[in-house]
Amino acid sequence: MKRLTLALSASLGLMLALPAAAQFQKPEDAIKYRKAAFTVMASHFGRLGPMAQGRVPFDAKVVADNIAIAATMSALPFAGFGAGTDKGDTKAKPEVWSEADKFAAAAKKMQDAMAALNVAAKSGNADQFKAAFGETGKTCKGCHDDFRKE
Repeated sequence: MKRLTLALSASLGLMLALPAAAQFQKPEDAIKYRKAAFTVMASHFGRLGPMAQGRVPFDAKVVADNIAIAATMSALPFAGFGAGTDKGDTKAKPEVWSEADKFAAAAKKMQDAMAALNVAAKSGNADQFKAAFGETGKTCKGCHDDFRKE
C-alpha cells in the first residue's frame, strides 16, 4: 500500500509540475523564442516573394515545401507574448498588451491566411498561390503596422 501511495504521489507531483516546466523561465527566453519563430516563418514566406511576383518561374514543390513550414510556424510565436515580455530586446509596440484582443485577432487572421495559402500552395496552381500569397502578405503588413516598431 505504501508503494502505491508513493507512486500515486510521485505521479501527481509530476503532472502538476509539467505546466510550470512548459513555461518560459525568463521573459528574455520568451522574447528570443517568438523572434526565432517569426524569423523562420518570414524566411520561408519571403523566399517565395519573387515567385509570387513572377520574377522567377513558379515551382509548385518549392512553394508547397516552404509554405508548409511557414504555416506551421505561424502558430508558434504567440506563446512568447506573455507578461513581462514587453520590455527588453523587442520590437513589439505597447499595443500588443494594451489591445490584446485586437492583437489576438490579427494573429488569428494571419494564421488563417497562412492556412489558406498552404491549401493554395498544395493545389499546384500558380494563380491561386499568387492570390493567396498577396492576401497573406497584407495580413502580415497589417499586424506590423499596428503592433511592430520600426
